[in-house]
Formats: sequence, structure tokens, C-alpha cells
Amino acid sequence: MSDTKDPNAGSSSPPPKPGARKPAPQADMVTFKGALRRMKRKRRREHEVDYLNLTAMLDLMTIILVFLLQSMASSAATVQENDDMKLARSSLRGEPSDKGIVLIISKSALLIGEDPDPVVKLPSRDQLAQSGLDSQYKRSGPNDLYIVPLARRLENARKLDKAVRAARGNAAGTSEAIIIADATTPYRLLIEVLYTLGQSEFGRYHLMVMKKTG
Repeated sequence: MSDTKDPNAGSSSPPPKPGARKPAPQADMVTFKGALRRMKRKRRREHEVDYLNLTAMLDLMTIILVFLLQSMASSAATVQENDDMKLARSSLRGEPSDKGIVLIISKSALLIGEDPDPVVKLPSRDQLAQSGLDSQYKRSGPNDLYIVPLARRLENARKLDKAVRAARGNAAGTSEAIIIADATTPYRLLIEVLYTLGQSEFGRYHLMVMKKTG
């Protein structure tokens, strides 16, 4: 009597059939998470911008500066008269200038462009006619013609005008100013404003007046 045992006895699974496909090895959880992280990093790098195009930004800023300067000048032709601002009348005919920074001299304040914050609040007409603005606004005493707060505002406007001229390929030259002054503006104050404009590299002026009817 033979005591030979079956070699497959006690096996938990049947032997593989001929031609059967082997089961794919299963990755553990650590390997799966690592592969997922690598895939996310790769996709994130594909959409990132690794540089900043300064040329395009400078071109955009130049266009904005040009439109800003033009909008400041375009308001000069539509002056609204009121009790604080009455333009002088003239029989001269001509189109109002649309180039330059707008400087307004009303009865009560000195302003630039559409900025509601006055450069200087003006005293009485009698004081302005005698000695101009107070010495606290001057560079070196009451007899000086240089208005310091106005010059500071004009400095920023001059830089803007230079940038626009450079963008257009024009020479820096001197900037222009459109002066909208009340008809009762004292001569002394007008001279101080013109002197400060000249010292701030604004060499050309346009005085806005109202066309005389009749």
C-alpha cells in the first residue's frame, strides 16, 4: 500500500490554468499618494507664469497717461460760470486751446484741473491787489512772486507731461497751461501765478475768456 501524498493537497487556491493572465500587482497607499502629488505639481507648473512682461505694462501705463492728460485739458472748453467765477469778455475770435494743464483762479481759491482740493485759498481782493498772497505761501518773503504750494503741484504735472511727450517721441521742451481766471483777478496775483508757471517749466500760456456778444 502506497503512502504517497498529493502535492496539491492543502492548497488554498487551485493551480493556474494554462494561458491565464497573471493578476496585476497592487500598489500600496503610500506609492499611490506620492504619484498623485507628483501629478498635481506637474499640472500646476504647466499653468504658472514664471516671468513678468514689463514692456507691455509700460505701454499700458503710457496710454493711460496720455488719456489722463487729454481729459485734464478737455475740461477747459466747458467752463461753467457762477458767482465765484466770471470770465473776462473779449471780442477776439478763436477756438479754445485743448493742450496743457488747466489752472483755475476763482474769487476764493486757486485750483488745478478738476481737483476739488484748492492749492491755496485766496484772501480778500484788496489784500491780493496790494501784496499778493501771504508770505507763508512764498519762498522768500512777501515780495517774492514764487508760490510754493502751486509749484509743488505743477512739478507733478510737468513730470506727467514729460512722460507723454517722450511716449509720443516729442522733445521735452516746455509744458503748456490753460489759465481760467475770474475777471476781477488782481494783476498782482496773476503775475505771481505766471511767474510760478515759468519757474516750473511751463513756458506757454492760454488765457481763457468768454466771447463778447453783440
